[in-house]
Amino acid sequence: MKNWMYAAGILISGLCFSQETGSKVKVAFFNGIVAAGYVDHGAFINFTGPNVSFTDKGLKLIAGMLPSLRIKEDHSPGTKNSPITPNLGAGLTVVYKKIALQIPVYYNTKTSSQNGTWKVGIGLGYSLK
Repeated sequence: MKNWMYAAGILISGLCFSQETGSKVKVAFFNGIVAAGYVDHGAFINFTGPNVSFTDKGLKLIAGMLPSLRIKEDHSPGTKNSPITPNLGAGLTVVYKKIALQIPVYYNTKTSSQNGTWKVGIGLGYSLK
């Protein structure tokens, strides 16, 4: 997982430093992208939050926070968690024209039976802008 994050950082920084005319790097609080997808045996609905984006010739790469609603049924015996919970993820989003492909990561906290872990998901969305 660490190697994957390092590779993504190198790729993004390489794109930022090898810009041609018409390319631009921008910091934003909201990009108008709504996405839905799958992670850790459940679903998510999210919006792009604070981020850094790189745009070149109709292709937009975004790295940032993803305020989300996670939808997952609790199968544990006894007391149960709510099936819909607010969550904050982080991840990469690629937008081509109005279609967005998203690779979010979410942290599942430690419980009495499991260690805390990061879970990677995949989602598809739409850019409102």
